[in-house]
Amino acid sequence: MPKSESIQDFLKRTNLPYTPASWGDGPPRHALGQINVFRRQDLACKPPSPYNRRDYYKISLMIGQGVLHYADKSILIDRDALIFSNPNIPYSWEALSEKQCGFFTLFTQDFISRTDSLQDSPMFRIGSDPVMFVNETQKAFYHDLFSRMLAELESDYIHKYDVLRNYVNLICHEVMKTQRASTSFLHTNAATRIASLFIELLERQFPIDSQDHVLTLKTAGDYAKHMSIHANHLNRAVKEVTGKTTTEHIAERITQEAKALLMHTRWNISEVAYSLGYEHPAYFTNFFKKQTGASPNIFRSEHAVV
Repeated sequence: MPKSESIQDFLKRTNLPYTPASWGDGPPRHALGQINVFRRQDLACKPPSPYNRRDYYKISLMIGQGVLHYADKSILIDRDALIFSNPNIPYSWEALSEKQCGFFTLFTQDFISRTDSLQDSPMFRIGSDPVMFVNETQKAFYHDLFSRMLAELESDYIHKYDVLRNYVNLICHEVMKTQRASTSFLHTNAATRIASLFIELLERQFPIDSQDHVLTLKTAGDYAKHMSIHANHLNRAVKEVTGKTTTEHIAERITQEAKALLMHTRWNISEVAYSLGYEHPAYFTNFFKKQTGASPNIFRSEHAVV
């Protein structure tokens, strides 16, 4: 399978404009991460989008018929629907009707505040149903929300990315009120169950909100032992379902938390390192630089909010 598609890859493929300012890449007060909102009718409807993973989250209000090829399923979308996709599951969209309207928003994990983890949302959970069909009343409600998001994005309000974050959370909460856990797909195989448990266990360790809160599970072996399975078995399952190894997931999540701590706390580098399971700050510095290309001190000097 091809490598995960990035937001920039998507914009290039769909001929949509990319400007750093439009993705919250400006001053730190705007956002830690990226988000944007588009009208679906602004896209030229081409042959089916490539079937692969993306490195971003996507929520779409789909007005128009098509087939969602999602993991090992093909779901006929024959009426209006909300569709949720995440970086762990490969998918593609095959349009069946000429009319393709609605909206979609793209955002990264970093965009969601560190207290609102997307992995805790049923819509983005591995093994859950990615589709919620909507009636006319619901369609009007979500259409209005997306319209408000688009207007907010185009405004010059200094805190507009905080407002957009709230809109994303509002969409998720409204769906959760409508679509109970009973509507989710059952986990269909052992690999999916194992991967889902691993992701949930990983997310449960965060956020680090105090220096007394120290990361306890730091390696694939730690997670395997906690889950009472062999590390190779865990890694095979996670790789099969998500396309990434357990070590890659752990490193990405620790990096995400490290960025948040460097931006939003006044802890020194040693304290940040210790809270993330590194007794020696030099090891943490090497890890962070390998993941981001910058040392913790340089990252903090460029992005600190506090």
